[in-house]
Amino acid sequence: MSQNALPRVTYSNIQADFSGVHDLLDTVIAKVRAEVLGKAWPHRIGGEDVAAGDIYDAVSPIDNRILLGRFHRADAAVVDRAVAAARAAQKSWSAMPWQDRLVAIRHFADQLENEKFQLAAACLIEVGKSRLEAMGEAEEAIDLVRYYASQMEENNGFVRPLQRAFDNEETSDRLRPYGVFGVIAPFNFPLALSVGMLSSALIAGNTVVYKPSEFAGLTGALIMRAADAAGLPAGVLNMIRGDGSAGQAMIDHQGFDGFAFTGSHKVGSDMLRKVASGVFNRPVIAEMGGKNPTYVAASADVERAAQGMMRSAFGLQGQKCSAGSKVYVHTSIRDAFVERLVALTKSIRIGDPRGRDIFMGPVINEAAFRRFEQACSNAERDGHILAGGNRLTGGIYDHGFYVEPTIVDSLPADHPLNRDELFLPFLTVQVFDDLQAAIADGNAVAYGLTAGCYASDQAEIDLFLDRAQAGALYVNRVSGATTGAWPGIQTFCGWKGSGLSGKGGLGPFYLPQFMREQSHTIWKG
Repeated sequence: MSQNALPRVTYSNIQADFSGVHDLLDTVIAKVRAEVLGKAWPHRIGGEDVAAGDIYDAVSPIDNRILLGRFHRADAAVVDRAVAAARAAQKSWSAMPWQDRLVAIRHFADQLENEKFQLAAACLIEVGKSRLEAMGEAEEAIDLVRYYASQMEENNGFVRPLQRAFDNEETSDRLRPYGVFGVIAPFNFPLALSVGMLSSALIAGNTVVYKPSEFAGLTGALIMRAADAAGLPAGVLNMIRGDGSAGQAMIDHQGFDGFAFTGSHKVGSDMLRKVASGVFNRPVIAEMGGKNPTYVAASADVERAAQGMMRSAFGLQGQKCSAGSKVYVHTSIRDAFVERLVALTKSIRIGDPRGRDIFMGPVINEAAFRRFEQACSNAERDGHILAGGNRLTGGIYDHGFYVEPTIVDSLPADHPLNRDELFLPFLTVQVFDDLQAAIADGNAVAYGLTAGCYASDQAEIDLFLDRAQAGALYVNRVSGATTGAWPGIQTFCGWKGSGLSGKGGLGPFYLPQFMREQSHTIWKG
């Protein structure tokens, strides 16, 4: 069956029949393993392959016997070369009419669509996503490009007339590109987040030096392959590889005019301080994680709340910045909710996500597993583990860091497990009698990305919508209590320590952040 005849996978259409999608994925996963894995992947600078820097091997988290590829680690000299290529291409790219840039960018989106099954398969093997999570991410990446392109079009390239002081004076306002943007992407959504950031920078007229996560260099290579196939001019999009040292070399380089980053609060905050310490500040557009509380009120539908909470907490092994990691439950329904949530959690299929029926794969690496191990130890000491808490062993489990989804209660409200982002399949449960007090406690963290609520009483819903301090709020969502944002449907803005600008992705206020304002006053005589 043609892929165009198959249903599109999103993060929310969980009840659709995806048997045809699975059939095609069976073929594509095998093809990707045979034809893509294990190769050497250089940097891509100015339209050329650049094999410079130390080589490191990357293995799959789902099976450490699978070599994803061999990658070069960028140093300061490689970064300098990439910035020079981007700078050389920027003048002609920014001078191009924005309508022509959109033609090129839409060709890129079309190419991503042509290759979406390959991209999803690579993402699955590289990150450990379930099949439908990986396909959903591929579809989201395509929609992100097209959505941001439509925003440029709907706003007439962000050029508009202004009032006139004199009849013979023409005045206008416009947004113009900064120049060269550095894009630093995370491992957990290596396709959608990479494409969303870099396509916005390109649509705005900037050129880009892009660094995928060291855990997602393969997906980055396939993104670049799609850009080349789409005919993006050489030097407009450049890709370098490496770990945190390569990212630091980018931040230290004075040739960047701005940065787009998704990752931890600490790294993003350090980046902001470093960039601001230069001769003048440059934009840092960042999304930096969350704690993402959910409130299950006395009037909630328990089944809907338990389903949504399970999906939000344990999808992608909790390795989402929007993952629900803390749930507040009204005392009157605490036992019924927890009983159902634990039952759903224990029914989760954990294993190699190349399998059709797998919901959870492994955590990304040993460092993540060590955090899980420490969190479970602290939970056992200071609270009560209701489900999970163990590493899985035997068979495929011995070749990756597979852990049980874990639910904990009886922790003090101010316990670090209730306050800090863990980025793990780890959920804490708190009880409440006063919803207003529960929301206040949920707000008492450094983050403000997403929050969820389950209630049928409109007053409780209104209280949540009015008081929750987060950029994306969800009410009664069975597909995910705090997860599942989609371009043009839900915006994704981080408040407090979850963001820097008060404006987020997936919505109408993201693209303008990649441009700066300029007014033109022209005397007509």
